Amino acid sequence: MNPFDTKPAPIERTFESFCELYPTPYDPRETDPYTKCRVILMNGTEFEAVKFSHQIDRHIADPDLRRELAMSRRIEQQQQKKLANLKPIGESILEHTIGYEQLAVDLTAHLAKRVSTQKVKDALDLALLEDFDHLYRYSDLLEMDAGEHAERLVGRYTEIMPGRPTISEHRFPTDGIPTPLGADAPLFDRLAACIITASEQQTMNYYMNVTGFYGNDLGRKLYQEIAMIEEQHVTQYEALEDTNASWLARLLMHEYAECYLYWSCEQTETDERMRKLWARHLEQELSHLHKAAELLERFEGTDWRQVLPEPDFPDPLRLESNVGYVRAALLSAQLTYKDHAPKPVQELPGKDPFFVYQDAVHARLDHVASHAVIDATIRRLGHDYRFELSPHPVTELQPREVDNTQIGRDPRIPGYTGVMPG
Repeated sequence: MNPFDTKPAPIERTFESFCELYPTPYDPRETDPYTKCRVILMNGTEFEAVKFSHQIDRHIADPDLRRELAMSRRIEQQQQKKLANLKPIGESILEHTIGYEQLAVDLTAHLAKRVSTQKVKDALDLALLEDFDHLYRYSDLLEMDAGEHAERLVGRYTEIMPGRPTISEHRFPTDGIPTPLGADAPLFDRLAACIITASEQQTMNYYMNVTGFYGNDLGRKLYQEIAMIEEQHVTQYEALEDTNASWLARLLMHEYAECYLYWSCEQTETDERMRKLWARHLEQELSHLHKAAELLERFEGTDWRQVLPEPDFPDPLRLESNVGYVRAALLSAQLTYKDHAPKPVQELPGKDPFFVYQDAVHARLDHVASHAVIDATIRRLGHDYRFELSPHPVTELQPREVDNTQIGRDPRIPGYTGVMPG
């Protein structure tokens, strides 16, 4: 599909009533987990659209351009409010969190399998193992606090077991910032950077906001810790985006990504009611895309084809089980980031900033929430909570009676080659 071949309605004809903005929520017990993941994904995409539009507004002075941005931004706000209210009232913070982490795992794996630029694949593969571990930590908290098994929430599509231990994920702030893509990068890779940045930003924001609302100290501390890792992920992913593009060229790319995602949702959705919602939002976003192209020509004299010379959508983005890919990636659990590339922790010098930062934030092991939640589960149940289809591919992470806090953190532990899955 070429979205520029469509003839969308004017933006001012796409406003919706408050009745339309408060849809019937999905059923948390019956709805397919990937439908819930799509809701989270598009909520984050709309949040990014609004935030980015405000950033443009704060850096330009032309009143006509500001008014044009305000029109599209109001619709983006309406879309975000509708998506946010699809979450049912009875779904707990922690249950909703399982959806966030399942999305993080299977979206990241899907993108990693499709990109062709090595630094984009490296960034995705490295963060994949970290989000995979977050799913495990939150799932153990869910089992301990609510007696609920997260395997039901993920539909048994996504395994639940340790990844790169969260305690090992905390890196020095200047590490893990890759060089940006250029305008000549493959279209899907540019899309992937835009999509994953918005998705991880939504996760970061959610955890930042709910940290103080969880019902016990251990849960609050776990959200606090993992929110810090999500900040690392946003910093890592946003660094991939083309920094030489103008504000309006980037706006065009944002709108194109939104159209692509809503089109993908419509193409892959299994719930007929939700498919109609995705189609409606796609119609609205096509109006925004055409407006962005118009603004690019009007205010910068640039034709949209200079930004998107091959405008046909790539194959749809699909949220699906990625068990095999994740298991292959787990063999790189010893990697960390050094400067802007993955590197085995065993190859870092003894005084590397990685270890300095680790010593600073992990003064006492029992104060590290990601470890404490597993330790508490083991003390209560005699073992951790997992959903594994077969034994863990990393021998050191197979025991269920102890939480491994050395993988990816202690250079004295023999590691793997650090070769990412192909």
